[in-house]
Formats: sequence, structure tokens, C-alpha cells
Amino acid sequence: MDTQKKGIGKGELIALIVSSCIGTGIFGITSDVAAAAAPGPALLAWLFVAFGFLMLVLSLNNLSNKRPDLQGGIFAYAGEGFGPLGEFISGWSYWLSAWLGNIAFATMLMSSIGTFIPTFKGGQNVPSIIVAIIFCWLLTILVNNGVESATFVNMIGTICKIVPLIIFIIIMFVCFKGGMFTADFWGKVASNATKGTTTGSVWTQMKGTLMTLIWVFIGIEGASVMAHRAKSRSEAEQASVISFILLVIIYVLISILPYGALTRAQLAGMGQPALGHVLEMTVGHWGAVLINVGLIISTIVSWLSWTMLPAETTMLVADDKAMPKAWGKVNSKNAPTTSLMITGVLQTIFLFSLLFTEKAYEFAYSLCAAAILFSYLFVGLYQMKLSSERKEWGQYTVGLLSALFMFACMFLAGWQEVLLVTISFIPGFCVYYAGCKENNHKFSKAELWTMGLILVLSVIAIVLVFNGTITIS
Repeated sequence: MDTQKKGIGKGELIALIVSSCIGTGIFGITSDVAAAAAPGPALLAWLFVAFGFLMLVLSLNNLSNKRPDLQGGIFAYAGEGFGPLGEFISGWSYWLSAWLGNIAFATMLMSSIGTFIPTFKGGQNVPSIIVAIIFCWLLTILVNNGVESATFVNMIGTICKIVPLIIFIIIMFVCFKGGMFTADFWGKVASNATKGTTTGSVWTQMKGTLMTLIWVFIGIEGASVMAHRAKSRSEAEQASVISFILLVIIYVLISILPYGALTRAQLAGMGQPALGHVLEMTVGHWGAVLINVGLIISTIVSWLSWTMLPAETTMLVADDKAMPKAWGKVNSKNAPTTSLMITGVLQTIFLFSLLFTEKAYEFAYSLCAAAILFSYLFVGLYQMKLSSERKEWGQYTVGLLSALFMFACMFLAGWQEVLLVTISFIPGFCVYYAGCKENNHKFSKAELWTMGLILVLSVIAIVLVFNGTITIS
């Protein structure tokens, strides 16, 4: 008798993770990295960020192996280690990050379509917003009709969008000139070839790339979030490692090889999507068309992944009684309908706000990156706690390094965005209160102090916004 568990297979999980990470960010990464760093510092930044995310992946795999009973994955770890409030903070931050990422996808999608249809040029006018909202609800309905079936569409789309990136890498290898690549390897020389870019210390250049590199790695935890739907835990773990290796190779090649084809000033001055402009300058207009088509496919498929993940998040947190039960209610297709609808409505409202925001894409993805650091931090902290209890000091070190990396990113690259994220906990704690009341959970002193501290930070953030210290694009 066939007793194999139905669910998402390893190949589909790899497609989900790679698709979740490879969204709009990779198509603009060339100019963003070049503006902040020369090839040497950029490679060191990649080494630093890749090491940090490797510690996160190893922590997730260890926790999945040691605590398979925690079906909520990344959020359940926070709950097990730090109580219902810890799980809520982790889940709320992840949910916020996910749908803010969708806003970034919407802006970039309409902007790229504007390359072919001038009506949508810029991606922030009324026609663009209306079409983006239609996309939002079409994807919501697709996921609502069955999460497992949506992953098949995601896998096909992932294959389609990888092809332009592979072509880009091949062309960059052919056009690569060693002399141009090493001309100012450490970014110490100010010249016409580096005009409009950061020069100076290696550390300053590295720090300038951090938020960009974090943004393109978001989604690496996808297998953990969806692990309870996988055919097996071992397949989810393998998918995480394979996806991480593939992503590092793709990201480094795409962001570093162009330094050998064009000057750093040319790369930094590229419009978006930067990869399209790079190919246009090296092989002609057909290169820009190829990249824009790839970008459109990439954005739609990534948007699908990130329609699945936020709804899955609130369902798992609600199942653990850290949110109201309504957020975890599923339909006959086992999809969290209520959560999908709430998220869809909020995305619709936020999309209209793009009419009044000058740089919607940059603002949305910077908040997305800052919010998810909270969730990642809890993984490292629980890895430390569990490993300490079991006296597994090697695993404890992995967790420590992961947590230190997340703290470093918060303070070095995104402290303003982190403060802005705390504002979301003003309504968030109202949701948490409703969940606690529904589940007869009384606040502990530690929870009250923690919520009080976060609310103080949110008030500070509001004050800094009004006095101009923190600027919103």
C-alpha cells in the first residue's frame, strides 16, 4: 500500500524558495551594488552576507530536525523559546514583510510593463494601480483554490524567469575584461570612471550594500514556513541548502561580472531595471527587451510565492493561539481564506497610497527587509537556547553567529527602517490582545514590559518622522 504523504516535493520547494528570493531585486542589483562598492568590497560584502544567511539556513535545518513537532516552523520556534508574544512578534513581522514585498513587486511590474505600454510608464499612476490591484486579487484567488496546486504554477514560472538571467551571465562572461575589472578593485581612486559612486574605506562601501543584499535573500526560509506541507522534513531541509547554494552563485555572478564589461560609473548610473540597460549597452536593444520580459515573469511568479507565504504565516500563528482563530480558518481546499482576504484588502489600500509616494519601490523593499530581520533574529536566539539546554555547543555557535548577524544588519544598515517597523505594532498589539482574550491568555510582566518597550520605540519613530530625522520616500 502506498503510504507516501501527499504534499509539496523537493523540486517544487526549491522552485518556491528560489522564486521567492529571485524577484525584482536581482534585476536592479547591478547598479545598486556598483553605486555603493567597488568589486573588492562588493565581494567581501557578499562573503559577509552569505555567511550570515548560511548560519540562518543551518539553524533552520537543525531546529527542523530537532523539533519536528513544531509544525509552525520559523514562528513556532519563537513561540517555543519566548512564549506567545515572541511568536506573535515573529509572525507579525514576517507577515508585514511579505505583503510589503508584494507592494514592491506591484510597482516594479507596472514599471516594466510601461516599457512596452506607455500608459503604465513609471508604475505609479491610476491605470497602473488598478491593474496591480487586479493582479493582487487574481493571485489571491489562485492561492485560495489550493496552495499545493499553486506551487506547480510557481515551478513552471521559475524555469521561465531563470533563462534570461543565465543568458545575461553568459554574455557577461564573453564581454568580461580583466583590466577593467581590476582597474580600481578596492574603490580607493576617485575618477571619471567612478563618478557618482562611493569611494573611501572598504568597510563604508561594504555597509552601503547590506540592505540590497539582504533584500535579495529574503525568502530563503520558505522551506521552513511550508515544511508542514512538504512530503517530508528531510526534503524541506535539502531544499533549503540546495536553494541557498544556487542563489549565492547566481547573485554573485550577476552583480560582479558586469564590473568587467562596463565602468563602475556606467553601472551606478543605470536606470531600472539595471540588467536590461547593461545588456542594451553591450549587445543592443534586444537585450533590454529580453530582460524586461524576464522581469515581468519574475515579478508575477514571485508575487505568487509571496501571496502564499503571508497567509500561511498568520494561519500557523493563529493555530498556535498567538492570533485570533479567524486568521487560521481554512476552506475546503485547506487554504487560509480569512487571512488571504485580510492581506488582500490591506494590499489594495496600500497600493492606492503609491499615488502619493515618490519612491514607492525603494521604500517598500527597505521596510520589507527591515521587518523580516525580527523573524530571522528569533531563529538564531531559539537555536542558542535549545542548543544550550542540550549542551550542543557547535550548534549554539551557529545560532549565536546567526543572531549577531541579524543584530549587525539592524544597526549598521537599517536602524531607521527598523524603527518604522515598530509603528506597525500599534495595531499589531491590538490583534494580539484580541487573540489572548479569545484564548484566555493573561499577559505576563515580561510581555507587558516587552510591548511597552516596542511601543516606546514606535512613538520615538513617529516623532523622528515628523521632525524630519527619518525621511519617508
